[in-house]
Amino acid sequence: MPSSTPLSDPETPSGVGTPAFSPLYQQIKALILQGLEAAEWKPGEAIPSEMDLAARFRVSQGTVRKAIDELAADNLLVRRQGKGTFVATHAERHVQYRFLRLIPDHGDVDSEGPAQRDIVECRRTRASAEVARALALRTGDAVLQVRRILSFGGTPTILEDLWLPGQAFKGLSAEQMANYAGATYAMFEVEFGVRMVRAEEKLRAVLPDAEQAALLKVPAQTPLLSVERIAYTYNDAPMELRRGLYLTDTHHYRNALS
Repeated sequence: MPSSTPLSDPETPSGVGTPAFSPLYQQIKALILQGLEAAEWKPGEAIPSEMDLAARFRVSQGTVRKAIDELAADNLLVRRQGKGTFVATHAERHVQYRFLRLIPDHGDVDSEGPAQRDIVECRRTRASAEVARALALRTGDAVLQVRRILSFGGTPTILEDLWLPGQAFKGLSAEQMANYAGATYAMFEVEFGVRMVRAEEKLRAVLPDAEQAALLKVPAQTPLLSVERIAYTYNDAPMELRRGLYLTDTHHYRNALS
């Protein structure tokens, strides 16, 4: 449980593992984040009120509000008018869409319905040096490797290769990945207690190899969008390496910048 040590002066904090120059609201933000990491408040659950947190940490309510504002801006918490503040969850539509970037050229993501998932491969293996580096593991550590095809309206549109830390995702099966009704990140959250909170991506244009072209049912010279993603849980811990090949003849990759 996060410490309730009083934090009366941002330059002389007591019992907080943050630099002395850290603003007081940032220290409170870090303490609330510790509670999220420790699953003190689970996804979808309400956190204590600003008044209760202020009393717990012995700071002003305004300081707590500023910390919560930042966590809400980071999509870690969700404010609901008249109800309180809740831990964000991938079961919520607006959170799902943070990680869903391929949009149909006509209509929206709701108009074409959820993607159909075809799991080509799901196996336990040992992390290569490259995968280990991306997931902050040691070379040879256990990982789960998944290859799947996502189709829209019966048309294969995305070919994805995923690598997940074996320890965190022990027991994950191809059937579970194929049959889960919601978003994959919601499944990770509900079934394994792993919540993806942010991701970094690299995009480039590529041509598929023969196997990739066959799985997507496209000619070998079809240009594809390659998206490599590392997704992180709390405290910037990498929990997924994902490499996707996107067919963009009827879809486009959309990103909103602010």
